[in-house]
Amino acid sequence: MSAGANPGFARGRRLRSTPALRRLTAQTRVAPADLVLPVFVKEGIDSAVPIGSMPGVVQHSHDSLRKAAAEAAEAGIGGLMLFGIPADKDPVGSQADAADGVVNKALQNLRADLGDELVLMADLCLCEYTDHGHCGVVTPAGVVDNDPTLDRYAAVAIAQAQAGAHLVAPSGMMDGQVAAIRAGLDSAAFTETPILAYAAKYASGFYGPFREAAEGAPQFGDRSTYQMDPPNADEALREVAQDLAEGADAVMVKPALPYLDIVARVADAVHVPVSAYQVSGEYAMVEAAAANGWIDRERAILETLTAIRRAGAGQVLTYWAVEAARLLARG
Repeated sequence: MSAGANPGFARGRRLRSTPALRRLTAQTRVAPADLVLPVFVKEGIDSAVPIGSMPGVVQHSHDSLRKAAAEAAEAGIGGLMLFGIPADKDPVGSQADAADGVVNKALQNLRADLGDELVLMADLCLCEYTDHGHCGVVTPAGVVDNDPTLDRYAAVAIAQAQAGAHLVAPSGMMDGQVAAIRAGLDSAAFTETPILAYAAKYASGFYGPFREAAEGAPQFGDRSTYQMDPPNADEALREVAQDLAEGADAVMVKPALPYLDIVARVADAVHVPVSAYQVSGEYAMVEAAAANGWIDRERAILETLTAIRRAGAGQVLTYWAVEAARLLARG
């Protein structure tokens, strides 16, 4: 029987025959408001400093960040995720909750500039602020001490909320971190400040460029004892459930593309917003391949973002957020 004799044979192709038909029947869409731009702000610099392993991404000065944030708002993206690089580091990351700490100063500036136009998110961890590069307080034996770290996280959350963060995002993967942060925020009258928990953060090989950008690589050991092991999937659902039970308002999976199965399972299991972080290594791979002429860069950017949304992420953290928003607006 020919295809023409049975209308069902050609139905799929007919709906793909023009760009307009493909747009009309697309099941998954990416909008600028779905995108969050991670940004790095560094203390003690007067202008933006390019990051070698992440072409197009910079360490911002306070002034260059304010300009970039205004451009992000104009592009219509959903928010910014701030990471700070202090001039001085110590064993407990004291600059993370200092009122004049680099991220807290940046939050004050951006909230004054933008008000509620963008969601200002603050990454809540200590790795960029400690001289040892781990995500918490370290014992003399070199092990991250969970409970003293929770006290530090609560203090940092309060400082970030006071500085103007709309949302705090704990990424250290300490046991009980969400409960400690929620209690700290509530005790300081920030009961309305939501928590986006990095609930399923894997000990991934895709973080390398980020460690150059944030200047927070561990000085000894690694983070495998507190971040999740890549072979494990069911554990992600347990971590997500625990964070929600402790008071998380939304959850995140990190990285994104190598863990789309985890994104999908989490999205199916919960009834809160699910974010996914398209991390530095994912970004750098596409940029490197495009620089060599091996792939269509703009097409790859939008395809990867669509894949993450298709898997179930409502929000995507991506270093291409502003560029992607402009591409989407262009059509």
